[in-house]
Amino acid sequence: MNGAATFALDEIDLNLLVLLQQDARRTLRELGQVVGLSPSAVHRRIARYHSTGVIARQVALLDPRAIGGPLLAVVLVSLETESTQDHSSLRERLLTTPEVQQCYDVAGEWDYVVILVARDMADCRELVERLFLREPRVNSLATLPVFDSVKLGLDVPIRRTDGRQLEAITYASGDDPQRP
Repeated sequence: MNGAATFALDEIDLNLLVLLQQDARRTLRELGQVVGLSPSAVHRRIARYHSTGVIARQVALLDPRAIGGPLLAVVLVSLETESTQDHSSLRERLLTTPEVQQCYDVAGEWDYVVILVARDMADCRELVERLFLREPRVNSLATLPVFDSVKLGLDVPIRRTDGRQLEAITYASGDDPQRP
C-alpha cells in the first residue's frame, strides 16, 4: 500500500528515519544500538515504513564523477495553453524518458522545471530537441547547463514530535569500528 502513513511517528521512528536517510545499509543491530531497540523491533518498524509508504523505495546513489561525469541541465518549459491534454501529453513523455531525472510542475512564468542528464552537450541538445523543440505545444524554453552541483539533497527534513528539527545522529568515536 502506498500513501501517507496511517500511524503516528514517535521519536524512535523519527530517529530511525533520519538514520536510514543517512545510510540505509546500516545493520538492524547498528540501528537498534543507536535508538535503543532490538534488531527485531527495528525490523518491524522498517517493514511498517515500507508497507505504509513512508519509505517509498531504496536506491543506490551513484557518483557521476565515478562513471564519467554526465552533463546535467535544467530546462524551463512553458506551454502555449493550459489544456489538460497538453500537460498530460508532456508529462507522459517526460515520465517515460530515463534522461529526465526530475520534473516539477511550477507556478509562475514557466510551467515545468525539468532536470536532464546527458552524456555531453551534443546529447543534451538532441534530448531537448526531441522532448521539447519538436513539440508544437511548447511556447518557450530555456536550457541551462549545470556547471557544478553545489548541493544535491535527497533527505526529507524530519521534525521531532515537539516541532524542533532533528539533528543528524552520529556514532561517537569507538561505537562502530567499521566507521571512521
